[in-house]
Amino acid sequence: MRIFRILTIKELKGYFLTPFGWVILAFVTVMHGISLSTAMKGFRDSPVKDSLVYVTFHTPLFWFYFLFIFPLITMRLFAEEERSGTLETLLTAPVRSWQVVLSKYTAAMVFYVVLWIPTIIQFHMIGWITGLPDAWNPGAMVGAFTILLLLGSAFTAVGCLCSALTQSQIIAGLLTIGLLVIQYFVGFVTIIWGESFVGAPFFNHISSQRHLHYFASGLLDTRPVVYFLSVAVFVLFLTYQVVDFRRWKR
Repeated sequence: MRIFRILTIKELKGYFLTPFGWVILAFVTVMHGISLSTAMKGFRDSPVKDSLVYVTFHTPLFWFYFLFIFPLITMRLFAEEERSGTLETLLTAPVRSWQVVLSKYTAAMVFYVVLWIPTIIQFHMIGWITGLPDAWNPGAMVGAFTILLLLGSAFTAVGCLCSALTQSQIIAGLLTIGLLVIQYFVGFVTIIWGESFVGAPFFNHISSQRHLHYFASGLLDTRPVVYFLSVAVFVLFLTYQVVDFRRWKR
């Protein structure tokens, strides 16, 4: 555990002690602020039955910036070290491949969680400034950030795998966003083709939009928890295999 902790702290420094990490944090904060403002404008223009949390995470802008978070925070993890040659030094050190993979993934997930702290503050600032009751309930808030955490666990793992497959940050980023966009549009299959065909339950089960819809409404379900965590574990296992292959290949 000592080696794992040292490697994780090293990766965290790469996020918090460089301008790159703070630029990502500022980007997510600004983009969410725009989404929140758009949602509030909708509340002003006409009555809305859904909570502010639900409407904010269902603006067209949300998925645009949300999917771009993962290539930004993961494309450097393995690709940059492979390009600069530091990964070769790391893999020849007395550390195990799983420690390298898990430490990078853990650091990326910690940073991902930190990205949403300003978002939580923004939701509460409305009540602090106006003195009005919150336009959302605790169930919607807990549900929304639970599904964001689950989505992040799976999507960050995908980013780690893509970064481990190439030496180029750009290729790793493009591959990550490509896979995530495909996963996003898979959720529209039942919207386009309806619910009557045999594979409809499967596409509903893997639809990120559908899970966000229910969780942001305060409806929690254990099936998405199992699904996204299973995806994260499986993709991390593939990443471990890639890194371990490179290690013994040397």
